[in-house]
Amino acid sequence: MFHRWMPLWLASLGALACSMAAPPAGGGDDPREIVRRALLVDTRNREVERSYTYLQRDEERKLDGAGAVKHRESTTWEVIPLKGSQFRRMVQRNDQPLSPKEEQQQEALRQKREANRQKTAERRAAETPQERQKRLDARERNRRQQQKEIDQIVEGFDLRLVGEEQVDGAPVWVIDGSPRKGYPFKAGEMTRVLSRVKGRIRVAQSDYHPVRIDAETTDTISFGAVLARIYKGTRIHVEYTHVNGEVWLPKVESFSGSGRIMLVKGLHLEVESAYSNYRKFAVDSQMVVDPRDPQ
Repeated sequence: MFHRWMPLWLASLGALACSMAAPPAGGGDDPREIVRRALLVDTRNREVERSYTYLQRDEERKLDGAGAVKHRESTTWEVIPLKGSQFRRMVQRNDQPLSPKEEQQQEALRQKREANRQKTAERRAAETPQERQKRLDARERNRRQQQKEIDQIVEGFDLRLVGEEQVDGAPVWVIDGSPRKGYPFKAGEMTRVLSRVKGRIRVAQSDYHPVRIDAETTDTISFGAVLARIYKGTRIHVEYTHVNGEVWLPKVESFSGSGRIMLVKGLHLEVESAYSNYRKFAVDSQMVVDPRDPQ
């Protein structure tokens, strides 16, 4: 499905938005200060998310020149914690159960993932102190690079508080953001993408976490040289839901626009990922749940 490269883009956008989940700490409701405080937050939400199992339904709709749907397909995944990471197991295709052969393929993928995880654990257990330090240094370099990119977003964006609203009964700040004209964004995946995006973020006043993001591309964005490209005017919509009073997790991510992949030009797409059935994972949880279960 064409949208499999989309998480890169949404993750880049979400890295700025999710970083806004910092605890209140003075500064009033100035949008730049809200974002600056966001830089203090760690990866708590992502860490807590790994303790949940949930369903993710991806649907892709290809449109003709008049905007009518000419092809539709969907896949539903169960996302399962796997000892510090996550494993996505397909449970439905086009809202129909998998065939026995497909079920076997999914189980084989899970076993392969678990075997790779075990090999990694064994390799790390055998590390010398020097090897371990080298690995931790590389992780720290990556963290600092990501921080630099987020810093550039703060400095390179005009952030404007345009009002306050209620979203699902929660008071939110409404902040508009767009790249500052002439700002010298440096190379980096996140900044390269976000320097071509403008949007609006609604942030919960209670805990500084985004509850809704709406964005639009202001120029063509390429991924992987010429592997994939999305054009100006593409729109993204993201909503979050508060789960168990402890963490904000995705509810809906949608994408609507035009682009190309490889040599295929003139693709007009609508893509939506819907998340449901969030449940705290336990060792006795079932590996496969019924996608028809209510959230």
